[in-house]
Amino acid sequence: MGILSWWGNRGHDPGGHWSKEQIAETVERVVQTTNPRLRFVSSYKKRLAPAVTESLNYARDIVAGFPAPHETSETGWNSDPCMRAFFATTDEIKKSFSRSQELRAYFNQNPGAQKAYALLSMAMTERRTLGMELEGEIIRRDVPQTTMSFGDYRIRFCMPTEPDLREEIQRRIVDQLALEGLAHVVEERTSREKLEQVRALLKMRLRLLEKQGMGMRTALGDAAAVTDQGEVIRLQAQLEENTQKLDDAGIGSEILARELECIRAVLAEPAQNFQISNQRLRLDRMNIMLAENNPQKGEEIEFTVGQTFGTTPQKRAFAFVCFARTDLLAGGIRYNEALT
Repeated sequence: MGILSWWGNRGHDPGGHWSKEQIAETVERVVQTTNPRLRFVSSYKKRLAPAVTESLNYARDIVAGFPAPHETSETGWNSDPCMRAFFATTDEIKKSFSRSQELRAYFNQNPGAQKAYALLSMAMTERRTLGMELEGEIIRRDVPQTTMSFGDYRIRFCMPTEPDLREEIQRRIVDQLALEGLAHVVEERTSREKLEQVRALLKMRLRLLEKQGMGMRTALGDAAAVTDQGEVIRLQAQLEENTQKLDDAGIGSEILARELECIRAVLAEPAQNFQISNQRLRLDRMNIMLAENNPQKGEEIEFTVGQTFGTTPQKRAFAFVCFARTDLLAGGIRYNEALT
């Protein structure tokens, strides 16, 4: 049973209320992710609970607003203006998805799966140029135009069904907010030697968690999530070692309280640290943006834009997609093709 289904059977109602148990377990996940020693702060559950509730509500509303998944097949490309805007041809779709180690790992680990529901992450680029435009029977030249292009495709969070994907995204949004809180802790300046040591340990913890694929930054363009099982085991061992070092550091209660407040502040204002919103554009077949009053033939597309506002801001376009195993290129693609 997925996280949202589990929550739904344990006290969540449409009004946005969460049971005490749900909030408490999310608080524990946030603390375990960021710094387990935060449990030594007096009333840490009570202090984090309202902020965690805000993040849960925010993540739930974001996921509910995601458009339905796009079919990546040839039929889907022919019928879906979004897929035609994202990819120039169906061959480009197959090549881009076949490059994904995460997608290949999913099909390898699930031999009976015929489809994968995943989050497609893309860089988006606006270019302003001068072009031609037909106005009645007159061709106007040197008309200012803006084109929208998509690239640097990343396929993340492969799941067997759409509900499973939505549940995974909701969980990762809350995790990402926890990581943003940890990043704020790391950035705090101090001259105290012991706190500098702790700061270095927390910084290492943040790098390990992000490399492991925690949160949403892999979808926003950071380093790819680890799919090799041996590497996952190695990273987990390093994380456990890091936790022990934090424990041995003997951080004072005042320092821990400040860390807790830093993380609480991020969770309490989720939109200030991680934002996802839907965007609509009207494009022609060349991906030239058209104004609403432009008489030229165009098609409206809708996709999602995600961005962080922390120390390393990121901004990417997102879309839910459904990819069939039969479209995965056999044996992958050659290295020189991956560079084209």
